[in-house]
Amino acid sequence: MLQYALKRCLLIPPTFFLVSIVIFVVLNLAPGRPGEQAQLNGEKAGTQQRESYRIFKEQFNLDKPILLNTRFALSQNEVLELLQRAYGLGPQQSLAVKLRAQNELEDLGSYLVRHLIALLDSKQDERLVRAITTQLVQAARRPLLSDSGPNNQAARITNRKISTQNADFMNWTLAETATSEQVAETSQKWLAWWQLNHSDFEYQGNVKVRIFLTDTRFYKYWWNLLHLDFGQSTADRRPVLPTIISKLRYSLTLTLISVLLAYLVAIPLGIWSAVRQNTKADTAVTITLFILYSLPTFFVGTVFLRLFTEGDPLAWFPAGDFESFGADSMTTLQRIADVTWHLVLPISAYTLGSLAALSRYARTGLVDVIRADYVRTARAKGLHEFVVIVKHAARNGMIPILTLLGSLLPVLVSGSVVVEVIFNIPGMGLYLYDAINLRDYNAVMGVLMIASVLTLFGILISDLSYAFADPRITFD
Repeated sequence: MLQYALKRCLLIPPTFFLVSIVIFVVLNLAPGRPGEQAQLNGEKAGTQQRESYRIFKEQFNLDKPILLNTRFALSQNEVLELLQRAYGLGPQQSLAVKLRAQNELEDLGSYLVRHLIALLDSKQDERLVRAITTQLVQAARRPLLSDSGPNNQAARITNRKISTQNADFMNWTLAETATSEQVAETSQKWLAWWQLNHSDFEYQGNVKVRIFLTDTRFYKYWWNLLHLDFGQSTADRRPVLPTIISKLRYSLTLTLISVLLAYLVAIPLGIWSAVRQNTKADTAVTITLFILYSLPTFFVGTVFLRLFTEGDPLAWFPAGDFESFGADSMTTLQRIADVTWHLVLPISAYTLGSLAALSRYARTGLVDVIRADYVRTARAKGLHEFVVIVKHAARNGMIPILTLLGSLLPVLVSGSVVVEVIFNIPGMGLYLYDAINLRDYNAVMGVLMIASVLTLFGILISDLSYAFADPRITFD
């Protein structure tokens, strides 16, 4: 078994990597984008707001391709078409088309420079030259280096030079009223700068390979992930990992109690129902459990809220939250009682559906083995019926229940999104729901990555538990 467990543990990292690729690509291809409202406001408010949005994209690597980068293969005609759409140099374009083109130009960044210089050198009309010089200010701008670490003094010196040059670029643009002499002078400045810096924007063999694989969102995210850095939330700029950890106590309290209650009630109920198979009592329990299973959690939670928090005279429980306002001033026992009172309805809503499903799995598993030869042999030995059922039949009939353990660990951490949203419990479920609505990619990825790791370990624990439940199963 040890050898089997080691092999499975070695498979976890590559499996996790593939899962992370799928989650990352699907998340980044989903409709919407972080900061979209800021972009629309920037179009209305002017260049300052739009510049803030551009910096926002750079900070969170939203200006980079998702998985693979082929921007070094960009053609000059493609750049020209984007310029015409973004600056209205061609046929009349809608605002949406113009915004998309402007976004593409901003995201392409330094990959535009050599094409913009080539277009500038080809003596285009003055309107296009103005557009080119405006775009060159953004594309040629160099990012500042990190000034933390042992070489921070050298980085600060380099950053001062970069800042000076970036500031100079701001003067190398053309106003609408620029004369032909000013157009020619500005063009010459850019061409002279290009002669000195063209090597920084030429991409050869190994540089293309590096760009293709590493200048992407996924590479940047995984590089940070290897350092246990889940990034910052795009919504509130707080680190994701500490926020997730702070939410754990809410979700763990809710889900751990719910899961334990469900198993403690469902397994004995399933065994009892299997022993009394096809009796009136079994039929009544089965019908009741199927009715409970058919009720969606959001419906049960809403009904509970209506009946027991807003009803008259049944306003017994709080309408939501994890604890009362001012709970910090309570004694330990008072706080425990307060939290318990707040969690009665959420736990009830969360437990009902899983209780029904688990009891049916337990019943099905036991019905399959209760008439097996070894069970009849145990009865023939004169063993008490309780011993026969619990020790011999139930132990081997719990394989379906053990299979569900694979999903238990991620559920304990991520909680129930529906229950936490309905009852406004500030746990992982509500955090994930809000992050999805706000297109907070780092927060969503953080929760899903942790859930993926726990799922992989949960499946391993579930598989290993088979051998403990049924001695006939071996991994040798």
